[in-house]
Amino acid sequence: MAYIEIKQVYKSYGENHVLKDINIQILKGQLVTLLGPSGCGKSTLLRCLAGLEEIQEGAIYLDGSEISQIPAGKRKIGMVFQQYSLFPNLTVEQNIGFGLQMQKMNRDLISEKTKKVISLVELEGKEKEYPISLSGGQQQRVALARSIIMEPKVLLLDEPLSAIDAKLRKSLQQKIMEIQKELNLTVVFVTHDQDEAMLLSDVIWLFNQGRIEQSGSPIQIYTRPHTHFAASFIGNYNILEAQEFHAMVGETTSDGKKIGIRPETIQIQRDPVLPAEGEYLLQGKIKGNSPRGNVLRYQIEVKGIRLHADVLFRSFTLFENGANVYVSIPKRDCLELS
Repeated sequence: MAYIEIKQVYKSYGENHVLKDINIQILKGQLVTLLGPSGCGKSTLLRCLAGLEEIQEGAIYLDGSEISQIPAGKRKIGMVFQQYSLFPNLTVEQNIGFGLQMQKMNRDLISEKTKKVISLVELEGKEKEYPISLSGGQQQRVALARSIIMEPKVLLLDEPLSAIDAKLRKSLQQKIMEIQKELNLTVVFVTHDQDEAMLLSDVIWLFNQGRIEQSGSPIQIYTRPHTHFAASFIGNYNILEAQEFHAMVGETTSDGKKIGIRPETIQIQRDPVLPAEGEYLLQGKIKGNSPRGNVLRYQIEVKGIRLHADVLFRSFTLFENGANVYVSIPKRDCLELS
């Protein structure tokens, strides 16, 4: 049974329909990501779940109870924003324990819980420091600890790492995953970063213009996108019009659908070979390349159509610009897109 269930939710601001018939189910203990471009409705849905925004239609259930009309403060949901919103005049431990203090919890118990959470987010030695003396990553960990200490039923994270540099961001992504698993937290994470979503998620819900475009595990979403939008957003697919695909391989698509091909499924070789069963073997010319970490992305022209292909960056297999090559593409990796 779903721990969180969002049923037929609509949300509008005047004539602007931000959420359109949203239906989502989340199991207890899952880390779920709402992924999509800016303005697609993902943060609005998070705020509706938290109780910071009202929905016009539909219902939201948590642990079997409808919470759509329950005030935010009584939903037992924690939320961490992109802005840390720490109290500048309180120390790290005071910021973290503030919510428990407002509940008038015993001081010794607050101290015990605060110490445990500070250890969990690895802020030992920073207890007496004020936010101004902390790095952005340390401040974000304080904000995370402040939510965790309240023992929420659900933790909501609204692009919490977008203002942090790349190296520290990877470290905090790992820390979030460790904390989520250790505490068996149900987490809903909002991001526009496909790599972040792929790394963190048990399930991704891909949003587009207020609707859910597709959902599934990171592997399912990446390897089997259903639509042009999903293929263009979640990966670096080559997306060909039906007529381009026909011109390239001589085959037609059903109902004139577009074709998506992942760049890493395309193999490049210098010498001609017989095509393997279930493969297209095509002649092409290297038109350029761009390094991407340990991957080199080639631009290849095949019958007037540009493809990009990703290969591991190995100096002994580099192809020079203008080189004539042979390209093999598995037919099973040519995906029809709606």
